[in-house]
Amino acid sequence: MINPPSNIKVLRLSEEEARKIADSLWYRHTDNTVIAVAQDHETKDVLMVASMNRDAVIKTLTTGLVHYWSLSRRRLWLKGETSGHYQYLINFRVDCDRDAVLLLVYQVGNACHLGTRSCFDLGDITKIRV
Repeated sequence: MINPPSNIKVLRLSEEEARKIADSLWYRHTDNTVIAVAQDHETKDVLMVASMNRDAVIKTLTTGLVHYWSLSRRRLWLKGETSGHYQYLINFRVDCDRDAVLLLVYQVGNACHLGTRSCFDLGDITKIRV
């Protein structure tokens, strides 16, 4: 596992704090999840969008490593567990409806499973030929 640089402060909460936050969310999406948007903490580029269930939220907040709920595999997964492209949690924000979260992360390597830095690297939609 590649650790973030020493000047990066990874967010880690106690189990009690993490559970309080997790319990405050509205898991109204598929498989009782919230939408999770991962954003580079420095550049503010959106890296990816995924889903988190209660366990993923708690695991993320207590370990400082981002975990998601895979809708296709129906299981918890640690981002980077097979690729080595981990996401370290820098900040965790909740939207006004409490059904989506914004994860500010330190991204190791590429975020997208297609091998690009971001899942949004297709660029400006007006320039894409479908």
